[in-house]
Amino acid sequence: MKMNKFRNGVGMVLVNDEKKIFAGKRSNINTKMVSWFLKKSWQMPQGGIEGNETPAEAMKREMLEEVGTDKFQVLAETEQWIEYTIPHGLRRHDSSFVGQRQKWFLLQFAGNDSDINIKTSDHSEFDMWKWMTYGNIIRLSVHFKRNLYIEVFKNFRQFLNK
Repeated sequence: MKMNKFRNGVGMVLVNDEKKIFAGKRSNINTKMVSWFLKKSWQMPQGGIEGNETPAEAMKREMLEEVGTDKFQVLAETEQWIEYTIPHGLRRHDSSFVGQRQKWFLLQFAGNDSDINIKTSDHSEFDMWKWMTYGNIIRLSVHFKRNLYIEVFKNFRQFLNK
């Protein structure tokens, strides 16, 4: 029996003072996935762990790459890794991974909206962003990440509920 292969990664729940969460609309510039629902989906920042990086190091790098800021404080981290599977038809043909296994961080944003810069490169992950409730993030996310997001928000519920 073949073992499923999950890429190790991190995800970030960046919250502002009003308990709203950063969400970005995927630009899909740097991916081969062109389905209309992926182009219209919103997600929280996430990314792979590279080389010998720790999850915390990967989180800091991804925040700078995708959100363009280091103005945050870590409030919590999931104890367990949370996995999601990418549907077969949406997987990259050049990858052996079937999904991601992620460590999630809850971050308190410590800057102003002007400190966020999603256009840090020609291959930006997002083409727009806004602050959302966790219910809207779940509703507007791509279908195969919804259960992941529900699990992440359950892990951080004591921080997210007013």
